[in-house]
Amino acid sequence: MTLPEAQRPLSVGFVLLNRFTLLPFAAFVDCLRLSADEGDRSRPLRCNWTFMTSSGESAVASCGAIISPCKTLRDPQAFDYIVVIGGVQEEREKADQRAVEYLRQAAQLNVPIIGLCTGVFTLIHAGLMAGKRCCVSWYHHGDLTRRFPDVTPVADRLFVDEGHLITCAGGVAAADVAAYLIERHLGKAWAMKSLHIMLIDEVRRGEHPQPQPVIFERVEDRLVRRAIDIISQHLGEVISVEELAKRIGTSRRNIERKFQDELGVGPQRFSRNLRLRYGLWLLHYTDRSITAISERCGFADSAHFSRHFRENFGYAPSSVRKSGSPLAENQVDPFFLHIDSHATKW
Repeated sequence: MTLPEAQRPLSVGFVLLNRFTLLPFAAFVDCLRLSADEGDRSRPLRCNWTFMTSSGESAVASCGAIISPCKTLRDPQAFDYIVVIGGVQEEREKADQRAVEYLRQAAQLNVPIIGLCTGVFTLIHAGLMAGKRCCVSWYHHGDLTRRFPDVTPVADRLFVDEGHLITCAGGVAAADVAAYLIERHLGKAWAMKSLHIMLIDEVRRGEHPQPQPVIFERVEDRLVRRAIDIISQHLGEVISVEELAKRIGTSRRNIERKFQDELGVGPQRFSRNLRLRYGLWLLHYTDRSITAISERCGFADSAHFSRHFRENFGYAPSSVRKSGSPLAENQVDPFFLHIDSHATKW
């Protein structure tokens, strides 16, 4: 007896590429697993999934974990969705041609395809992204732009749904994509059940912004770039100039001089202003309290944060929450925070 459409299990085929990234794979498949059955029993009743590689051999993740057994590439029409997961990118390595042809076949058969993490590179190799928005992690944005200048990547959101093509930045956002599909096919209750068991307390839609790094490609001095990299990775703490100089192998006097020459401010003020801009981003895109944001940005207390915030932006943090106005272009770019030497006020 054929089950009604609403009762058919959601079937997903995973194409695991060489050195695929484990986290987006695990986040996606575990979200399916938890929605497939009552509690945590893991029976594939409402959802089922198949792991595939081009050769049918075990798949080795970038961290060394092995997924086994895997099947050879099955008929695309056996699945409601095909999920391709990429990993470490080496330009000298050729694209998996069997996977490329398989994805082309799936597209011709109108089987929806999902590219997770660098799986989107394989979709590009297959010629499927022409004229489409292509979601990619900020980490791979520059690489994709350089290697595929005809493709316009989107790196300011978690995932993009173009109908039969969904692309996702990867990481834990893979769980958001899985929940998005589960809600569509099985209902919101099953999607929320999965997320809650995974200790994810909210549904994030595709337009939810990716946390953004500092992009400093236009800063010419090598030591300044290294210092900015360290500062941007420690936005929740204050690193002394002495410690910063020690980490990059120079003197305090030298790094202060180089910052002044390159950016017009010293490293201490640069760090504080960068943490304030991070605070502004958090005020707009999260519901954390001002006290929590102050702590997250490395300030001693909310009064200290608020005073410097007002000095830097001309208004209090509380006014951001009250107005809910979009970010001004001269304050924080919600896509990337570009540092363009003296062109940016620090």
